[in-house]
Amino acid sequence: YIRHVAGVEEKIAEKAVAQYHELNTSLAFESLADFAQSLSRPRKILLMVNAGTAVDQVFEALIPMLSTGDIVMDGGNSHYEDTQRRQQLAAAHGLHFLGVGVSGGESGALNGPAIMCGGDAEAYRQVAPMLDQIAAKDAAGQACATLVGPGGAGHFVKMAHNGIEYAEMQLLAEVYSALRWDSGYTPDEVADILAHWAEDGLQSYLLEITIDILRHREGADWLLDKISDKAAHKGTGSWASIAASELGAPLTMMTEALFARFVAALRDSRQAMAAAYVAPHSRVVLDKQDLKYAYQLARWINHHQGFQFIQLASERHDWQVNLSELARIWTNGCIIRSELMQQAREYLSGRSDLLLHTGLRDTIVALWPSLQRTVSALSYSSRAYPCLMSALAALNGSTTAHSAAHLIQAQRDYFGAHLYERLDDPSGKKYHTQWI
Repeated sequence: YIRHVAGVEEKIAEKAVAQYHELNTSLAFESLADFAQSLSRPRKILLMVNAGTAVDQVFEALIPMLSTGDIVMDGGNSHYEDTQRRQQLAAAHGLHFLGVGVSGGESGALNGPAIMCGGDAEAYRQVAPMLDQIAAKDAAGQACATLVGPGGAGHFVKMAHNGIEYAEMQLLAEVYSALRWDSGYTPDEVADILAHWAEDGLQSYLLEITIDILRHREGADWLLDKISDKAAHKGTGSWASIAASELGAPLTMMTEALFARFVAALRDSRQAMAAAYVAPHSRVVLDKQDLKYAYQLARWINHHQGFQFIQLASERHDWQVNLSELARIWTNGCIIRSELMQQAREYLSGRSDLLLHTGLRDTIVALWPSLQRTVSALSYSSRAYPCLMSALAALNGSTTAHSAAHLIQAQRDYFGAHLYERLDDPSGKKYHTQWI
């Protein structure tokens, strides 16, 4: 079924069936009622429409046409709380509603995406064979599809997936910036460096497409140099940062990546500021091997924060998300598939704290100095490197046994009588001091 809009969208489904031989046994509809009537019971309907009111409009239009036990799946990037609201509406009408996070982009549409489902286990059991057919396959041939948990769990982890993706993309942009503008390499030379990294344990889908982009030319020029640096986003990054704040999750790298897009979007302001200020610039002495190791470590920190975010949400909502299984379905089909994700699947087996796995600890310790040296070198640049610097701050902060936050607690008590706990009193008793 594809809607009919006179003069704009007419007979689109019919044309698709005629054009693609894979659909030659499919029926084409422009009438939602005819479409619903044609399906065997219990109906299993997958919606692929824009998140927001469009989902509500289509679902609410469908409800009178459905029967008890029918299953509706939302395959868009809906907010998980909207999904939970729709599940309540569905239940009131004797229906099932599943929130289905789908990642893969155009490649996933052609070759199979990763599918993250949230909702009722019995409803998922009925649609799993269909979703497994659609999904990509992991290294063992198993479908990259799973029931993440009840309620809005599927759309929540898709949101978290996109947050991880934001930081992964920003890290690659920063590596590119460091190599091109602070080290003087051409896009072709940067692509060659990244290709070597991919062959040396850092393979990922995003790294692969970055290499392709850097090498792509339009005539004699690199196409990249003709693309506006006014970055865009569709909302899932903002949702992730808001949800992290609500959960108390230190999602620093994803949030820095999101804010970097906000800064990039203010292109006119940046142009005016660049004309008004000549930033101090010292010579950046950057070691390529250090940069490689810094990138590698920053990616581990980003993934650690992402899985920690999901774990905190799982505990808050009692979703019981299996992080290792989630990492498994992210090993293929999705945008953040990579060699690192293969390792993360193993490290997350039976645990939720990625960086505390003993198999990863030696790697973190070995890479740490390279991240320090890289951030130190880039601090002399006039260009911004928010995610690399955030990665080091996150690692330093999370490994500081005694932080300076005791001063913050004292300040809060001083001006607002917000109370504090004492290290010499393990009971948890709250104290207040008359500071003046």
